[in-house]
Amino acid sequence: MNRRLLCVVLAFGLRAGAQETAPEIPYESAPHFLKLPPNIYLGEVAGVAVNSQGHVFVFSRGNTNGPAYGASAAQLLEFGRDGSYIREIGRNLYAWSYAHAVRIDSHDNIWVVDKGSDMIIEFNPKGEVMMVFGRKKEASDESDGPWTHVRPPRPAVDGQFRQPTDVTWDTAGDIFISDGYINSRVAKYDKNGDWVKQWGGPGTGPGEFSTPHSIAADAQGNIYVADRGNRRIQVFDTDGFIVRTITIDVPAPADARTWMGPRPGPDTGGTMQPGSPWAICITPGPKQVLYSSDAYPGRIYKLNLDGKLLGMLGSTGRQAKQFGWIHEMACPSENELYVAELLNWRIQKLILNPARGSGSGAKPGQR
Repeated sequence: MNRRLLCVVLAFGLRAGAQETAPEIPYESAPHFLKLPPNIYLGEVAGVAVNSQGHVFVFSRGNTNGPAYGASAAQLLEFGRDGSYIREIGRNLYAWSYAHAVRIDSHDNIWVVDKGSDMIIEFNPKGEVMMVFGRKKEASDESDGPWTHVRPPRPAVDGQFRQPTDVTWDTAGDIFISDGYINSRVAKYDKNGDWVKQWGGPGTGPGEFSTPHSIAADAQGNIYVADRGNRRIQVFDTDGFIVRTITIDVPAPADARTWMGPRPGPDTGGTMQPGSPWAICITPGPKQVLYSSDAYPGRIYKLNLDGKLLGMLGSTGRQAKQFGWIHEMACPSENELYVAELLNWRIQKLILNPARGSGSGAKPGQR
């Protein structure tokens, strides 16, 4: 049996299906944590990240320019540990088109992923551009326009991205980009920015993806990919061999709300199903845990790295401690989370109090 086939067999033998129930984690929220200066507003908040100093970076679909449809919408803002405004980074950057994710690497460099321009940009802590990945379509080409979802899919091209979604790094500093809505693959570069390989492609089988929407790495260098449309998290080693698959199988409460439209049914696509991973993050440790969020019923799930469900929190809504499509999360420690919400145009800082819920007898869905 070759190595790849063996890894697939092992992955499905070790498939981690989260238990059907889990305790509700008590938590507090600061929905107005950020102190915006006059005349700066957040739009749909696509990304949030925290550096080693506790500074919070927000990638928002604010600063909108252009028509109602196809507008340029991306703005990167930095805030202090106390939420005070520090600066805007990359104003008028050529890559700004449609914000999707922001991440901070181990050297406090700032990485942004722009879905609209198909570009990934690395800034150093000063805000200077260090590396550029992908290429924006040329504005001079009158026949050009957004990527279309053709069937069969176009072949992926090394180094070219089509609506990328997120970025992470392994322990060697190698770079992994989830590429995303069109190519449905993971692209790997070395730490110097040289192309190494890709894996994946559109599909439902092991190692295939339906919108790899978020990506993270653990301390062992394993790569976790939020395979949103397939309602699973696939875990790979740094060479792209599948290690395990995690699914979160907790049904929505009977009174669960949707932000808009009817309650998703069994025939609804995977993206809006309970447990479908929109955003994932992994804590720095020493005991690492994985957080994952869904859009419906709007919960955050806490898991160990093997995929065992440890607890959950939240629901859909517009009030504090409720969520409107969490698009990215930062988890600088096990009990401190920052969540970026598309529909509520905000960042919430969450403080979890799991010990307070111990022995309370609370059942999932009870608050």
